[in-house]
Amino acid sequence: MRGILVDSNVILDIFLNDPNWAEWSESQLAQFSSNTKLFINPVVYSEVSIGFKKIEELEFALNHTGFQMLAFPKEALFLAGKAFLEYRKNRGGKRSPLPDFYIGAQAAVFEMKLITRDPSRYRTYFPTVQLISPKMM
Repeated sequence: MRGILVDSNVILDIFLNDPNWAEWSESQLAQFSSNTKLFINPVVYSEVSIGFKKIEELEFALNHTGFQMLAFPKEALFLAGKAFLEYRKNRGGKRSPLPDFYIGAQAAVFEMKLITRDPSRYRTYFPTVQLISPKMM
């Protein structure tokens, strides 16, 4: 699959005008959207929805920015479960990080780059995913 998967934190930075991260996130999307498709998945959609009161507002914002929705293949769902199990075996925190595992697994299965500003878990559990993050810039 050609294109880049975008993590919810990057999109929320822009939609909520985060004073620390909006500029970085906006510049990344502008840079990559000029020559490749930008994708989200149902988990990212759900996480981004917290910034909106109505679904129509969210739909308008996502359509206006050109994100395309990807469905989860079964291989990504399976990989997410296995990576999450490994995380728990390594005594991962009590905070439920399962959404990150869905996102990372989908990027791995589709061999897509991932724009995120929180790369540590992705780097650990999905080492084949090429990350675009502030720490890598």
